[in-house]
Amino acid sequence: MQKSILQQRAKQLRRHSTNAEKNLWFQLRHRRLGVKFKRQLPLGHDIADFVCIEKRFIIELDGGQHQNNQAYDHIRTQYFNSIGFKVIRFWNHEGLAQLLLAVIESIQRHLMVSLRDDG
Repeated sequence: MQKSILQQRAKQLRRHSTNAEKNLWFQLRHRRLGVKFKRQLPLGHDIADFVCIEKRFIIELDGGQHQNNQAYDHIRTQYFNSIGFKVIRFWNHEGLAQLLLAVIESIQRHLMVSLRDDG
């Protein structure tokens, strides 16, 4: 995808976030977990849901359509890994109220491992 088209698509995705994305973004924004995240960030030829550039870390929230597109998601994950990013995935329903705390705890564990790896 052309860069300007990708940027327009990312902007559109930010404007039309799912409830799960909104809930998770509220927890990630303003360095609430100690690092800066960006949402719907174009990276190469794709758009990542939530990205921490500093830790080379991507969080993907997958909706029901991803059950039928697991091969595509695997290719996207491989691509993000190939450009130096670690990717973790959650289902959209995990980003909703009851499970959001568990998602945040999982993200914090991944960030702590990243901090230890950075030295």
